[in-house]
Amino acid sequence: MSDLPDTDFTQRFIFDDRDVRGEWVSLDHSYAQVLARHAYPAPVATLLGELMAATALLVGALKFDGLLILQARSQGPIPLLMVECSGEREIRGVARYEADQINADATLAELMPDGHLTLTIDPVKGQRYQGTVDLDGVDIAQCFTNYFIQSQQLNTRFWLDVSAGKARGLLLQQLPVDREPDADEREESWQHVLALASTLKAQEWGESNETLLHRLFHEDAVRLFDGQSLRFHCSCSRERSGNALASLGEADAKALVEEYGGQVEVDCQFCNERYAFDANDIEQLFSGGGTETPSETRH
Repeated sequence: MSDLPDTDFTQRFIFDDRDVRGEWVSLDHSYAQVLARHAYPAPVATLLGELMAATALLVGALKFDGLLILQARSQGPIPLLMVECSGEREIRGVARYEADQINADATLAELMPDGHLTLTIDPVKGQRYQGTVDLDGVDIAQCFTNYFIQSQQLNTRFWLDVSAGKARGLLLQQLPVDREPDADEREESWQHVLALASTLKAQEWGESNETLLHRLFHEDAVRLFDGQSLRFHCSCSRERSGNALASLGEADAKALVEEYGGQVEVDCQFCNERYAFDANDIEQLFSGGGTETPSETRH
């Protein structure tokens, strides 16, 4: 096994004698990049970090070319948590919240009451998939576990941790029948692995994956594969912002610029980047000049 790629990665492992696979995730710089763009209260930052870790675990498990989008919505103090991760393993996230309603010790149920979790897989080729379940777990990890039980009928379990500016997670999933054909032995094996994984302590998340696997499953033959890098990347661009203005039509786009005093800004909700367009930019846009080069009248 080679060295880990960097501080942001997923790493797969498999049990040689059980029908079980697993995945670790560690998000350091990518999580910090998301937090650097918004002054999130601590409870919001924690939930967003957990959702980012869960998203990365799923991308590590799915191995597809496209976009994975996870949205948690509610009518409560946090109406939206949203994370996107591409098949190229570029991740970004955002939250919307009511700051005056956020209590430091609030539970998920209090922050996102009557919420629901929507998972969307948007492949480059093939059919778009979407599944939704209620946010009825005590935490994000249990909500994801419930999602797989209800929507996928797959024995899957998540553990998530956000502390010291890092987001980490563990996924265990039962594989199709292969090494354990007996149904009773298969279920006993699954429960045994879950029981061992559940002994993972909060202070141990900072240990290396090799150390954690040995501590948890030292009586099993477990193979740990190479880590796969992730990184923060926002897919917004001046071109996309210009296309959004173009979709309004020339007359409405010009009216919008005039309404805002000669310059309109298109903001990216994920990274807070702002793209400014003045009357000459709009003229250039609708005359086929594109958007990448700002007009000479704007500095």
